Formats: sequence, structure tokens, C-alpha cells
Amino acid sequence: MQETVEYSDLDDTLRRCGASWNAAKAHGLLCGHLCLPGGNTVRDTVRQWLATVLDGGDVGSACRAECAELLERASTTTLRQLAERQSQFAPLLPDDASSVALRTDALSHWCEGFLHGLVSGTRAPPVRARLAEQPLSDIIRDMLEITRAAVDEQADDETNEEAYVELVEYIRVAAQLAYEELAEFRPARSEFAADVLHSRQH
Repeated sequence: MQETVEYSDLDDTLRRCGASWNAAKAHGLLCGHLCLPGGNTVRDTVRQWLATVLDGGDVGSACRAECAELLERASTTTLRQLAERQSQFAPLLPDDASSVALRTDALSHWCEGFLHGLVSGTRAPPVRARLAEQPLSDIIRDMLEITRAAVDEQADDETNEEAYVELVEYIRVAAQLAYEELAEFRPARSEFAADVLHSRQH
């Protein structure tokens, strides 16, 4: 099965399904949850993510089934990228053919989803303490700022493009760093690897 999912395909399918989550925000949520799955296995975390993103749609519809398949493929790719730690991780965002304004808006939604996945729910005191320490506290603060990002109407296209590229690179590295910083709060690598293999097979 081809694992790669295009932003436009997933975003369009989510919209047709009536989901309240766009592709960028949904992917950010997944990444935040994968950093801190709590007491769940990774498979359970992905299942809960799917249920959250697809909440409200027609359970038996073909559109929902298509959307679930795309989301599962996206989760498998993301699991592998984060686990292998070889700088291959990338946030799911519109391609370069889209306007910088649309891409910047999607970037802000990605950060919103990531923060929601990272800090929502009940967290044990050691986890809360780690989130309040550097570098995670800086990452949370910076991503909160990026949720308010918008193109500078007074700047030229090249300047806005450069600013966007810098922000994308920042969140790409920051998300990978957050994942690594929180490794002790996740299942052992052997269990995690088994979850990745299971996801690939299903």
C-alpha cells in the first residue's frame, strides 16, 4: 500500500465528510498525541485520533471509509518518520503551488492541532513538569505564537515566502525534538516498533 498522503486529497475528503478538522490541524493533532500517548498503546492513540477527527460523520458512508483510509496511511507515515529520527519528518501542509497565504493559514492550524494533542487531557505531574521546562516550554510558546501567523500584506511575495519556509522548518525540527524529549513517557521502543509494523499491515 502506498503510504504517502497528499494534503489536498486528505483535506478535500475531510471536507466532503463534513469533518470539522482540516488536514493540517488533524495532522498536528496526531503528532502531538504521538509525542504523549499517555497510558495508551500507539495503536489505541491512533484509533482515538481517528475517532476525534471523524466525529460527527456518517459512520457507514463511503466517504468516511475513504477518509479513514487516508488518515490511517498518514498516521503510518508519521509514525515511521518520527520513530526513525532521520530528519524525514514533515508537517502535512499544502504544496508550493498553493498561495503563501493559504499555506500560512494551514501552518497556523497545524500548530493549533499539535498543541491541542500535546497539552490536552489529564497529564501526570512528571509530564506537566517536563512540558514546563526548556526546550519544550519554548516550543509550546513559539507554536502558540505561530497559531496567529499571517502573511504581511505590506511585504513582497518573496519576503513572505522566506518567512513561511523558515516557520515550516522550525516546526518540523521542533516537533521532532518534542518527540525525542518525551521519549521516556512513551512505551519502550520494541513495543513502539511492533505498533508501527501492525499499522503498516492494516
